[in-house]
Amino acid sequence: MFTWGAYFGYVCSVLLKLPFWVAFPLVVEMTAGLGIGLEMVIYRPLRRREATGLVLLLASLGLYVVLQNLISLLFGDETKSLRTGEVVEGIALFGARITPIQLWTVFASLASFASIWAILKFTKFGKSLRAVASDPKLALVHGVDSERVVLGAFVLGSGLAGLAAILVALDVDMTPTMGLNALMMGIVAMIVGGIGSVPGTMLGGLLLGLAQHLGVWKIGSEWQDAIAFAILLLFLLLRPQGFFGRRVRKVDV
Repeated sequence: MFTWGAYFGYVCSVLLKLPFWVAFPLVVEMTAGLGIGLEMVIYRPLRRREATGLVLLLASLGLYVVLQNLISLLFGDETKSLRTGEVVEGIALFGARITPIQLWTVFASLASFASIWAILKFTKFGKSLRAVASDPKLALVHGVDSERVVLGAFVLGSGLAGLAAILVALDVDMTPTMGLNALMMGIVAMIVGGIGSVPGTMLGGLLLGLAQHLGVWKIGSEWQDAIAFAILLLFLLLRPQGFFGRRVRKVDV
């Protein structure tokens, strides 16, 4: 979803030459539409056959390979860019330089976090989504349409991936493999923050980003991924539930 979001942005902004204020929401809608298609064609039939989590994981990995190679087939493997203006030096901030698109990325991230937290906390859809995530069968007993809720989750998640992708592509360009790093860093941030906790995931992402960039400052950019997975290893050993996660105890009755 992330990689396709970036390339949807390339099609809309560079190939079709649409104004940015038109292309940006269109990319989010197109990515959400792709998420709906994958849910309806791939994941929903698997769930109806009572596929295990491992089967769904393998299906998602297979989709990753297919979609990545489809991008390479359609657009080529070379790096592409959404940026059309001059490269700017950036704004001085505490001895560092931050570009306008990086500032927009920070604001968009904060706005997305606040929106998702509010949806999950205060809306009927958010409560239904949390219920289905906790216990799908019990949610069904209470009248929650789990298929519709899962579809809504795909729309929301895919749209957010498209939003993130176009912001990243405006900052550092795009390649067909750009989604793998985003996926791995997202998993690390989620585990560090605590699975199921939106504030925890945000805190985990913030910790990960700070650690990686401070590491670049001190020991070089080639150690970024090593720093991320060293943090993951420490949390798995010392606090596997993450910042805001809770230990789960299984009781046999």
